[in-house]
Amino acid sequence: MRTTLTLDDDVAARLKAEARRSGLPFRTVVNEHLRLGLAQRRTMQQAPPFVLKPHDFGGLRPGLSLDNVQELLDVIEGPDAK
Repeated sequence: MRTTLTLDDDVAARLKAEARRSGLPFRTVVNEHLRLGLAQRRTMQQAPPFVLKPHDFGGLRPGLSLDNVQELLDVIEGPDAK
């Protein structure tokens, strides 16, 4: 099928460089990369969703607060740990 496709400059440059590197025609390189991208996208959509399992670590030690993160880091890492 013949069609007109407008490519972003950076994409066109990368495809042309790949065509030069591989010695394949530009249209072959474009078709191969489109197939790869479509196949990868299909497998990505079928992946199960990431599930975050919360864990209770027992809270902060007495006297510590999350209201002042810098102070908390100073206590945990020491004031000179930068």
